[in-house]
Amino acid sequence: MTAASTLRQYAAVTGAYWAFTITDGALRMLVLLYFYTRGYSALEVASLFLLYEFFGIVTNLFGGWLGARIGLARALHLGMLLQVVALLMLTAPEAWLTVPYVMVSQALSGIAKDLSKTSAKSSVKLLVPDSDQAGLFKWIAVLTGSKNALKGLGYFLGSIMLAAFGLAGSVLLMAAAIFATLLVMLFLLPGQLGKSTYRPKFSHVFSKSAAINILSAARLFLFAARDTWFVIALPVYLQAELGWSFASVGGFLALWIIGYGLVQSLTPGLLKAREQGASRGLAELLAFALAVAMFGLAASLHTSIEAGTALMAGLAIFGVIFALNSSFHSYLVVSLARRDGVSLDVGFYYMANAAGRLLGTVLSGAL
Repeated sequence: MTAASTLRQYAAVTGAYWAFTITDGALRMLVLLYFYTRGYSALEVASLFLLYEFFGIVTNLFGGWLGARIGLARALHLGMLLQVVALLMLTAPEAWLTVPYVMVSQALSGIAKDLSKTSAKSSVKLLVPDSDQAGLFKWIAVLTGSKNALKGLGYFLGSIMLAAFGLAGSVLLMAAAIFATLLVMLFLLPGQLGKSTYRPKFSHVFSKSAAINILSAARLFLFAARDTWFVIALPVYLQAELGWSFASVGGFLALWIIGYGLVQSLTPGLLKAREQGASRGLAELLAFALAVAMFGLAASLHTSIEAGTALMAGLAIFGVIFALNSSFHSYLVVSLARRDGVSLDVGFYYMANAAGRLLGTVLSGAL
């Protein structure tokens, strides 16, 4: 594969992931704010996302296997098509938008998101030589960081679009944008990209690598710890307790996630130790720093410092350290994954990510 061809395919994968990510972030904020304003409790709002997170667990296991069998490009196309269907479901009359109906829509969106994420991140492994670990780290960091920055933009767009177009108009616009992107992607990515040279059995989705298993366990706790307070509890607290407007809540979360994504993109330059021998110690140091930051934020809320000020400062520090952890872990799992059937290892890892998010979402609504 020539350098120009590699760069073109990387740009295609990244572009598709960007388009998907903006709609995913916007959809999360649209659903959260729309149903909270209709009188749903925080726990009921959290329940809307339970199937989204649950099917993320299933999809990452099944999607990694599927990507190895049919190719990563086709799995990415399938994910985008499912997102179009999930969005169009929310254009139904308001009387249809019951909790079970929206949960099914969000389940489809969760399947779509994780098919797309597993396919996109696995593709990078195949586009970078094994000898170029610095290049792999950089490309993964750019893909991961830009995704989160654009998800933040999606949060902001979702809150603005809800006010401007309502729920049905907003999701219809997003469905049209994703479908247009899908049509372009059908011409840009070869269907055989990422297809395994063997026919993996479904039992192969469970990683036999100790390193992948340890990273997966770390990912579960990392995202459960974040989402316990970030997904539902924080935006509801900002609106209900501190009196922020919906636009302010959406704007703040957007800026936080954009900044978080920018730090992820800059991680290879900020973390100089890229050799495999340095990876374990660096991962441990980053995890310890994150725990210290979290304890500091919790402690500050029990002092005389005004709650809003403590949250803003604490979230800024936490966001930087969390971004470094997330980006470095994302690089490590792709680096350590087997090349033939890479999506199997990456899918297993992001299954743990989805399990952590599910646990965090339930706890966030309860809190």
